[in-house]
Amino acid sequence: MKLIAHKTGGGKDVITDFIKKLPVKEKIDGLSILEAMESNNFNVLNTKTWQGKIKEVYFYKFNRIFYIVQGEEIVYLLHACKKQKNKTENIDKQIVIKRAKELEIEIGIKIL
Repeated sequence: MKLIAHKTGGGKDVITDFIKKLPVKEKIDGLSILEAMESNNFNVLNTKTWQGKIKEVYFYKFNRIFYIVQGEEIVYLLHACKKQKNKTENIDKQIVIKRAKELEIEIGIKIL
């Protein structure tokens, strides 16, 4: 599958940037998550539906990536963060929803 990470207006890949800043063990796990997604190996991942078509994958303790699968070929990576509590922090929730709405317009499908 092709992974398409959200990029800032300046072209910064927010998912890769988040993973690169993690401690070594977490970074390795995060990169293996991306590799499994790219190989369409979702059955080995700890995922759940978050909201609408948005899913989240957990890795190394409290880290997670929010994503959308479109068809059988593309995964859009929306946001990565460290989970602080049992539910998504409000700021992270707002970021995911904003990026999902932008993506709805860009690719023309209902996400939320």
